[in-house]
Amino acid sequence: MRTLWKGAISFGLVNIPVKMYTATERKDIHFNQLHATCKTPIQYRKFCPVCQKEVGADELVRGYEYEKGRYVILRDEDFELLPGENTKTIDILDFVDLAEIDPVYFDRSYYLGPNPGGEKAYNLLNQAMQETGKIAIARVMIRTKTVLACLRPWERLLVMETMFFPDEIRAPELLTSEFKAVELHPNEVSMANSLIGNLSTSFDPGKYTNEYRSKLMEVIQAKIAGEEVAVPTAPETAKVVDLMEALRASLEATEAQKKPAKKRKKKQTG
Repeated sequence: MRTLWKGAISFGLVNIPVKMYTATERKDIHFNQLHATCKTPIQYRKFCPVCQKEVGADELVRGYEYEKGRYVILRDEDFELLPGENTKTIDILDFVDLAEIDPVYFDRSYYLGPNPGGEKAYNLLNQAMQETGKIAIARVMIRTKTVLACLRPWERLLVMETMFFPDEIRAPELLTSEFKAVELHPNEVSMANSLIGNLSTSFDPGKYTNEYRSKLMEVIQAKIAGEEVAVPTAPETAKVVDLMEALRASLEATEAQKKPAKKRKKKQTG
């Protein structure tokens, strides 16, 4: 696994040297855009419409648009003056309960592994967080960006989740203010609660698969093999307009699914 970043966790007066690795990967199927006539991949070029020429990387600068069509130019030396620039430290700010953080704050996940010589302090922090049930809120500089993050123990590793700052979260009031007040009947709430109860189970990540991606890959492989792709007819679904009727039908369906499982358990125990 390729190392993305090397630095240290600052934990009080303790420095824990660590390496950072990407914890997740997208497995989306990617397509290239081709010219329909000759099937050649389309090129994307950095082109200046004023100078009418392609521009190389050595000719590019970073510009901030402070007014429409007006830019201020920032160079590398400008970034060197900023606080925290080029630091390689994950500074722990606070310890909190994970349940207090809404998932909307989380961005990306990274594994942190100990650098040689830092194993003992690394394991100490990991075990201390497990025993106290706390996770760490930290600040770290990645490339040229200051990032809020949380560190939490997972298995034998520390996982770092980069987070959005509060001012990067769009206020839910922007949407909820437009919602009309709706009165719910107690029976509707009761049936909805029962439906949730019927569908409740322990989280097993292995049961969730990307069926669309699998079917798409089957289509691609069939085309590679020169076969005709058969598209099955989608079954018609009955339109249910009444909310109570929809809840009732859903409850009946989920209860029917649960009964065989209960019977199997009785047979096993008997």
